[in-house]
Amino acid sequence: MVELTGAKALVESLRVEDVKHIFGLPGGAVLPLYDVLYDDPGIKHILVRHEQGAAHAADGYARASGKPGVCLTTSGPGATNLVTGILNAYMDSSPVVAMSGQVPSKLIGADAFQEADMLSVMLPIAKHNFIVRSVAEIPHIVKLAFKIATTGRQGPVHVDLPKDMQADKADVEIPARVEYVKPTVFELDLARVLEAVDLLAKAKRPLMYAGGGAISSSASAELVALAELLGAPVVTSLMGKGAIPEDHPLALGMIGMHGRMVANLAVTDCDVLLGVGVRFDDRATGDVKHFAPKAKIIHIDIDKVEIGKNVRVDVPILSDAKRALAAVLEGLRARAKRGRPSEWLTRIEKLSKELSPRMDYDEVPMKPQRVIKEIMSVLGGDAIVVTEVGQCQMWAAHYYVVKKPRHFISSGGLGTMGFGFPAAMGAKVARPECDVVDIAGDGSFLMNSQELATVVENEINVVVCILNNRFLGMVKQWQDLFYQKRRSAVDLGMVPDFVKLAEAYGAYGDRVTRPGEVAPKLREALRCGKPVVLDIPIDPDEHVLPMVPAGGRLDQMLT
Repeated sequence: MVELTGAKALVESLRVEDVKHIFGLPGGAVLPLYDVLYDDPGIKHILVRHEQGAAHAADGYARASGKPGVCLTTSGPGATNLVTGILNAYMDSSPVVAMSGQVPSKLIGADAFQEADMLSVMLPIAKHNFIVRSVAEIPHIVKLAFKIATTGRQGPVHVDLPKDMQADKADVEIPARVEYVKPTVFELDLARVLEAVDLLAKAKRPLMYAGGGAISSSASAELVALAELLGAPVVTSLMGKGAIPEDHPLALGMIGMHGRMVANLAVTDCDVLLGVGVRFDDRATGDVKHFAPKAKIIHIDIDKVEIGKNVRVDVPILSDAKRALAAVLEGLRARAKRGRPSEWLTRIEKLSKELSPRMDYDEVPMKPQRVIKEIMSVLGGDAIVVTEVGQCQMWAAHYYVVKKPRHFISSGGLGTMGFGFPAAMGAKVARPECDVVDIAGDGSFLMNSQELATVVENEINVVVCILNNRFLGMVKQWQDLFYQKRRSAVDLGMVPDFVKLAEAYGAYGDRVTRPGEVAPKLREALRCGKPVVLDIPIDPDEHVLPMVPAGGRLDQMLT
């Protein structure tokens, strides 16, 4: 036991959790905590320009590193500005520990200055919420917050910090471990595993569908080994990109509304579908009555709620993906099951060649397909690609070939415009050795472009490639396709000169005018030693195609 202020106890507890970075923005309700951070050399505080940027940066940090990202704000508006970022992390199962100040305990409920009932606000959008009631409990709460964020299905945890709890003193003890009694880890049902093994061993057209859970559980090696053993192609969700190297012969790419045609057709025709860490969300499945209509479905997931929620499941396996895949592998090896050339793989290979997307466009204004190809020609397999949300996101998801897990970061479940740039900032802080490129749209980038100040001030050298069509592109696409081209409130009209905007913040800005300029200008951007904004004007009438209309069938795509 040692006597500490609550703020000091909190910082010491964060050090025990090996926290090296906090993304935050101070205010009156967290001044005691920031006063302690002033003297702490072990934790680097990165001052963002908007609290939403702090939440997204912590999220990007978590996805790139596999460790919890941490953000910190003041009370009231500071805390409420975290909400979008916390919900984004919750939807995509990203481990974030968010801390916000609160008015002194005796003023809670009195409508005090900058008071907000953050427990109520955060309740439906975080995995767990705490409010500190005594200084002595702070180390235990911090330990538990990190444990909850990373145990079972990962997600954000919020800690509410009344100002008096930061300033008061008490005898505290930093626990080495805590008991997390919530039952999130279940015994693997070996009977279900054997059912899955039997179905897969007998399958003539097996298919694997990998999601974000395959990445968060570090199950990529098992996933690839099982695919090769079965001779089974692999499709992914948006969150699952990188679970299998996308240049692997068995990798078919993303499925769903903006997925690859061969991937969607494979789902429609397979006879056994093994889903690994996926939610089977509506953007992936389309009309569930016609999703994998010929298949028995095996679903491995760590969250019981997800199994059977959206699609029928024949063999449910409640487990961490890595553990379950290892058990299925063992079972198939015991049956001497080996992948071999088959009619199924021959057909899939033929379809892959026939439906390979075209990317070699020379037109000006530029086609986004060609821009993505040029970006790929520069970036190595260790580069991390982050996306904004909208057409830029789907072009990146469809065309960019990801070779490693945690090297493609995007907002999936919430589809948050403004996510990409601060998330790229967080990813670069987590993995400074990697090139980090944000594939952006002009509308999405503008929502958090103020973080240019943050990356310049902290020498976080990310590159933003803005696919600039001066529209809210995805909304315009839907209006063009489904609303008789009645383009309502989607023309951005006056957008800033992005080169001058970058330069105004002290970053490097440049503009690409022809396809052949993309690669050399990106190479220069990566070696210039500054954060960079590349303005890349593209064809404003280009749509993300093929596309499955909302609620449509995966085998009936608009082309």
